[in-house]
Amino acid sequence: MNTNELFRLDGKIALVTGGAGIYGVHITRALAEAGAHVLVASRDIRQCERVANDMTDEGLKVSAAQLDLGSKASIVALRDKIVADFGKLDILFNNAVARAGGNISTVTEEDWDAAMRINSTGFFLSCKIFGEQMVEQRSGVMVNISSIYGVVAPNFNIYEGTDMTSPANYAFAKGGMINFTRYLASFYGKFGIRVNSISPGGFRTDDQSEVFVENYSRQTLLGRMAADDDIKGAAVFLASDASAYITGQNLMVDGGWTAI
Repeated sequence: MNTNELFRLDGKIALVTGGAGIYGVHITRALAEAGAHVLVASRDIRQCERVANDMTDEGLKVSAAQLDLGSKASIVALRDKIVADFGKLDILFNNAVARAGGNISTVTEEDWDAAMRINSTGFFLSCKIFGEQMVEQRSGVMVNISSIYGVVAPNFNIYEGTDMTSPANYAFAKGGMINFTRYLASFYGKFGIRVNSISPGGFRTDDQSEVFVENYSRQTLLGRMAADDDIKGAAVFLASDASAYITGQNLMVDGGWTAI
């Protein structure tokens, strides 16, 4: 196969949970630009519709979908709708995340439970329920969006001089996600399903303070936070046949944060 064709996703049906979020919107765009029909899904259907409409206006194939990862019925309903509308699901990006609560000193049991309902149970159900369709097809790709904080401990020094912190439940969930990715790769491999994860670093947004951006950027080998296009190549690579012999892996996309 031609190298350019290896990266193409023409004819593929993809689902991105949390697809209108910080990383999700760029993953959605990347998959659509590579030729897939992408369903951008979250609880906020209006935000998903805005993203879908904007990309559709550019000639991309993007649809909005309602999905509440806190509800098993919602996940089942979306899977059944995708199968009814398209007959298959080729690519699943588990990108949605809940960030309830603060650090270990301030997080409450209620915060923890709220986050785990999405980041642990919801994630598990997404892999199981959408995975059932991929098993039936004997094909599919799952990519789970973890974090540098699933691999290394937070550097709390970067939050000095800001009102930001690293939520305790976030590190717990993202670390578990990486090893569950390996579990899924082992279980689903015989069905022709590949499962990998991406651990991105911090993404630059307009609402971040300059103090935080400077503190964070000093910790990366490239001297900056992630920009709009930085996750797109990794997303297409792991979703496409360019990575057809790769499964059970965690790809760092962090500007060198975890290299030292």
